[in-house]
Amino acid sequence: MIDYVAMAASLRVPAGPVDLASITTDATPGFTGAKKDGEVVLLGMGDPLADLQERLFAEGRSGGSRNLLLVLQGMDTSGKGGTLRSTVGLMDPQGVRITSFKAPTEEERAHDFLWRIAKALPEAGYVGVFDRSHYEDVLIARVRSLAPPEEIERRYDAINAFEADLVEGGTTIVKCMLHISPAEQKERLLARLNHPNKHWKYNPGDIDERSQWPVYQEAYELAIERTNTGAAPWHVVPADRKWYRNLAIGSLLLAALEDMGPQWPKADFDVAEEKRRLTEEDPLR
Repeated sequence: MIDYVAMAASLRVPAGPVDLASITTDATPGFTGAKKDGEVVLLGMGDPLADLQERLFAEGRSGGSRNLLLVLQGMDTSGKGGTLRSTVGLMDPQGVRITSFKAPTEEERAHDFLWRIAKALPEAGYVGVFDRSHYEDVLIARVRSLAPPEEIERRYDAINAFEADLVEGGTTIVKCMLHISPAEQKERLLARLNHPNKHWKYNPGDIDERSQWPVYQEAYELAIERTNTGAAPWHVVPADRKWYRNLAIGSLLLAALEDMGPQWPKADFDVAEEKRRLTEEDPLR
């Protein structure tokens, strides 16, 4: 049996400076079992995850205002897509909204960087998932000098204010940095090149981005430190072991949903009377 609340806590980033080099990418914090054990435990999370998500969905359809937002960030091949399939996929898709953020369009660039993010926020009752997010605007924008330093600084504060408003309005935010090593990324990129059915996943630009690895790590450290708030804390998830990455995200989601404690809405009609009508007045009896 896994203590997923303790696992979630072990992944939470403490306040202060962040040193990603000190966090082992193939570690399994909060879990002592092997791969096969982790896969079994993750599947076992399916029923409680689905139950809590359905309660949240029902709550939203009955006037509730709460929702859950999972933010996934990480270097290329860190497993954002795999997490969506293996972990988010355990929940009912009708109550999940996934948004994958690419390079901003001309229309999006004409607005503040948070404009397109606000448009993609989950509705009440939904679990929203951001595959990349507003953090690209302080990560790649910093690495590639797509915005001046003073604008990057402004964005950290804007993100904190934006997320604080979301939490105040009923959103629970789970922010995860999928932490992969350069060696593991190389293996995954080679696997894409070695299998024709994975060529579609390969982008020659990945090598260009890989050459900026140290700069990206510094950008991540700064972004996490500057936006690691009590309202929306960061979690660093070791991602070299795919099975552990999936288990960790599952634990974070389950812990967040349990903490939210969604309840089945009470009927807004007379249950006894409806039973009587169905029994005594059923036109199809």
